[in-house]
Amino acid sequence: MYLVSILFASLAITPLVLKMFFPYIWKDAFYLANLVRTLLKFVLRRRRKPLFLVLDRFLEQSVAHADRPFIVFENKTYSYLDTDRRSNKIANALQRHSKLRPGDTVALFMGNEPAFIFTWLALAKLGCPVALLNYNIRSRSLLHCFNCCIPLVQEQGVCVYLMTKQCDTLGVEGFSDQVEEASDTPLPQALRSDITFKSPALYIYTSGTTGLPKAAVLNQNRLLAALAVLDSTGVIPGDVIYLNLPLYHTAGFLIGFIGSIETGSTIILRRKFSASQFWDECRKYNVTVVQYIGEVLRYLCNTPKRDNDREHNVRLAIGNGVRAEIWREFLNRFGNIYVREFYASTEGNVGLINYTGKIGAIGRVNYLHRKLFPYALIKYDTERDEPIRDSTGLCVEAPKGETGLLVSKITDIAPFVGYANSQQTEKKRLRDVFQKGDLYFNSGDLLKIDQDNFIYFQDRVGDTFRWKGENVATTEVADILTLIDFVQEANVYGVQVPGNEGRIGMAAVTVKVGEQFDGNKTFSHVASYLPAYARPRFIRIQNVVEVTGTFKQMKVRLVEEGFDPASITDPLYILQERKQSYTPMTGQIYSSIVAGIIKL
Repeated sequence: MYLVSILFASLAITPLVLKMFFPYIWKDAFYLANLVRTLLKFVLRRRRKPLFLVLDRFLEQSVAHADRPFIVFENKTYSYLDTDRRSNKIANALQRHSKLRPGDTVALFMGNEPAFIFTWLALAKLGCPVALLNYNIRSRSLLHCFNCCIPLVQEQGVCVYLMTKQCDTLGVEGFSDQVEEASDTPLPQALRSDITFKSPALYIYTSGTTGLPKAAVLNQNRLLAALAVLDSTGVIPGDVIYLNLPLYHTAGFLIGFIGSIETGSTIILRRKFSASQFWDECRKYNVTVVQYIGEVLRYLCNTPKRDNDREHNVRLAIGNGVRAEIWREFLNRFGNIYVREFYASTEGNVGLINYTGKIGAIGRVNYLHRKLFPYALIKYDTERDEPIRDSTGLCVEAPKGETGLLVSKITDIAPFVGYANSQQTEKKRLRDVFQKGDLYFNSGDLLKIDQDNFIYFQDRVGDTFRWKGENVATTEVADILTLIDFVQEANVYGVQVPGNEGRIGMAAVTVKVGEQFDGNKTFSHVASYLPAYARPRFIRIQNVVEVTGTFKQMKVRLVEEGFDPASITDPLYILQERKQSYTPMTGQIYSSIVAGIIKL
């Protein structure tokens, strides 16, 4: 009896002991089980005959949950069955009145509205891949995006069409009327009989933070894998998802829309993000899951505080790009919301997710995940803009605690399809990484793994710059600047100085309403928190920080404009060590810097 008591006592305290010495063991185990479940479901679907695509999962849901609300938009509700029938009408109208044939690529130019979803489903039923165009771009950028997908599809002997809400460029006049008159009978599966898992399903354009967007190719296999994104984070059929991110981009389309198809959830669709209306609409529609990207959570934290900030049903926030201090502020203000920060890219072959809730981390090293999707951080020379290699010509793995370039091995399980442009695809392939002949995807992102195996985003390769022989991570400097009480936002970048190697730090900042820029306080702050080489030498005051359609800060134009006060109308300041302040930048000071009289 005594031994039995000891045995039961041991069993009782074992979980506590494990948690004490291995604090994340149960979360690691749960993630492991979830990963195996997700992979098993994916493999079983891959083996189904005929080919099982994302469209087929939608058709399953429209039968199983016909009357369940799928899309709620401006007080109009469309059930799963409504959506299926509406997309059938569009597909039948296109089949009858246009020249579209299976395999033709359609460039979809629409904003966030139900017609976007109806039309994509219609085109999927017709067997047509779709290029999702940024609805906000015009002229050169629009033409560039449309042309991006042409070289690839021309090799396959098919056509490219541009489709707007009116469908006028498909040569269809009065299309809206023809849709209303069209039958809502299902389209034959034979239209999709030539599709394979390697067939292009989507062209999604990168956000263009460092130049013109690139068209990433997502094949049917990648799209099928995307079904698991929401399901793997704990989203269930009864959840209501607030989708205000652009449907033309990865986050809105793959996570918000495609992810909801898998879970059978309801989408509250918004035309665009509105910080002032965000929480009111979450309350109105009983939203339980929200998405974020880039600076979205910062915008929410910047809204005036209200007594009912914590009165909502939101339990989960899924996204990427939130900084640690904003994460904390968001939780402190809006309550106990589980933030699922993840790392992924439109074209990449590896993804990470912070399943523990560790503030600031984008993921955690997991043994099985790393075996299935081999990745590593390698040492990177930011000045030469290339990986550091040893005497044998192979790359060098970065040790824990040191920043390195994320690379992921290209395998059958983790393929890299690339871009519509083959030259752009080749630039992202990295060869001879750890052994001769191996092939890896170059993410272009600098990450760091700490001693507890948590992974942190540091910077983009093009954003990190080198000054005085030291690497400067723009995100870290921006985080420090936004701690100043009068600074609203900060966008940090490096600019070239004539006669100097590398790039010197510069920041474009916005000042909070009712506040003024204080050069003395700013100097004192950066001097306290940043080493001399990392302190922004120049500060540019802007009314608003320019961002992409997915709320990522733009840097290209700022870098090109540099620090010449003659070409910049915004207030401009320079760090003066002797005066221990940031003082107004003048043309005389600029000339002295260019002439080498003033040394930086």
